[in-house]
Amino acid sequence: MQTFQNPILKGFSPDPSICVVGDDYYLVTSTFSYFPGVPIYHSKDLVNWELIGNILDRKSQLPLSDVTHSQGIFAPSIRYNKGIFYMITTNVPKGGNFIVTATDPTGPWSDPYYLEGAEGIDPSLFFDTDGKSYYVGTRPNPKGVRYNGDWEVWLQEIDLQSMKLIGVSTKLWKGALREAIWPEGPHLYKRNGYYYLMIAEGGTSFEHCVTIARSEKIDGPYIGNPCNPILTHRHLGRDYPVCNVGHGDLVETADGQWYMTCLASRIFDGYSNLGRETFLAEVVWESDWPVINPGLGRLAKEQMHRLPLFPTETVNPRILFEQPLDKRLLFLRNPDIEKYVFDERDGWLRMYASPHTIADIASPSYIGIRQQSMWYTLKTRLDFIPQQNGDEAGLVILQNDRYSIRFVSGLFDGKRELRVITNYNGEEKLEERIVENSRNLTLKIRGDCQKLHFYYSQEDGEEIEVVKNIDAHILSTEVAGGFVGCTMGVYVTSKSDLTNICYADFQWLEQVNEGVEMRITEKVKLYE
Repeated sequence: MQTFQNPILKGFSPDPSICVVGDDYYLVTSTFSYFPGVPIYHSKDLVNWELIGNILDRKSQLPLSDVTHSQGIFAPSIRYNKGIFYMITTNVPKGGNFIVTATDPTGPWSDPYYLEGAEGIDPSLFFDTDGKSYYVGTRPNPKGVRYNGDWEVWLQEIDLQSMKLIGVSTKLWKGALREAIWPEGPHLYKRNGYYYLMIAEGGTSFEHCVTIARSEKIDGPYIGNPCNPILTHRHLGRDYPVCNVGHGDLVETADGQWYMTCLASRIFDGYSNLGRETFLAEVVWESDWPVINPGLGRLAKEQMHRLPLFPTETVNPRILFEQPLDKRLLFLRNPDIEKYVFDERDGWLRMYASPHTIADIASPSYIGIRQQSMWYTLKTRLDFIPQQNGDEAGLVILQNDRYSIRFVSGLFDGKRELRVITNYNGEEKLEERIVENSRNLTLKIRGDCQKLHFYYSQEDGEEIEVVKNIDAHILSTEVAGGFVGCTMGVYVTSKSDLTNICYADFQWLEQVNEGVEMRITEKVKLYE
């Protein structure tokens, strides 16, 4: 029997949802304020995943103007029925819950069908054996919210021809605890004559967990598993290297095996910079209740896998700025696509400056990728001539509008300089600056867990150190809050009115991970 290593999707990949079609598996995750939205992955073995597209790749599907980093797309769910793929999700606060469909998971996907009367968040679909279809979601307590997180899971039949909710809505469950908070991410399943309702509760942080209830009727009553929660790490203590475990989805293989995808956060020297990632666990059934990783009862870094493995092709860590765009690339909110020109200079992206910065709730001239490791090198090749004071271009590690680290070339007080700038809670700090007049530079950031080191070189010349040991823990969820992990990318901005002529040329963007993500402290041995 072979083994696999968790997480199966590294870096900012929260709220995983999964479906199976024959022997093909498809998985989606949340994207919040990033565009395109909802990446879709394909696998033959639940372990090796290939990014085959992004479901919400048009502004008509995904309006994101003025949303904060932790608004936008929440908790997508993917399901398949009678030749059609359905993805249902919430755009907060831009229109609420909606469905898009496709006959090919690589797209194109339809424009949204917004669901009138579908209040709340975290919707999912269930197709019953009698041919009926159901919407299941979460909403505030209709009798009045008595405490923070006083929500409930509810059900209503849906007509997939008209894309409208029909009949009456029914409360199903509030969760396993006496005063459960934030029942979220509900999914319905049917097995051995029971309907199963699996949810997350406890909030999305340390107390997060997965609980489950069952009923002989789809509209209840639902009785909680006496062994709830069926998965959590909150009892393992805050020094445990994986936490925030929850938001699961179940899948059955063709030969009757069961697995769960879920989210969790890895901790690096006390902080989680990568956001919530996607993990996989084995599921067995005892007395018609699911048991997660039997004999262990928690997520494992390395565990046995009963399916044959089908490794995917190795992805080149160097992303060339070519069209069609690499599927890994992300914009912040809806991009002004006219600022990204791919045919002005062969093999280069010409990115025109925006007056918006990454500290604005807007769409700056920025394109990046998800940070996947804490041990890495991030590099780009930059050709830039700033026009006026305040023009800058270079690399950014971005948590949100108030927390970021920039390594930029620019014009500052009349001088061409390289600068390393941290943004902590909206306050910028100049960490280091070097006078550098060259227009053609390679910029490099080396991540060594929570320490960052900055280098540059001219043309193909010697690498020069700018500054070392800049603290990266400010880019963690524990400090910055919110629901997202870090992205890393290239950026240009101008404070002048010359944004139509101020531009930077970028030849490529590269993230090379060193593969030592779990080399943190001796406490990691608990996880292994």
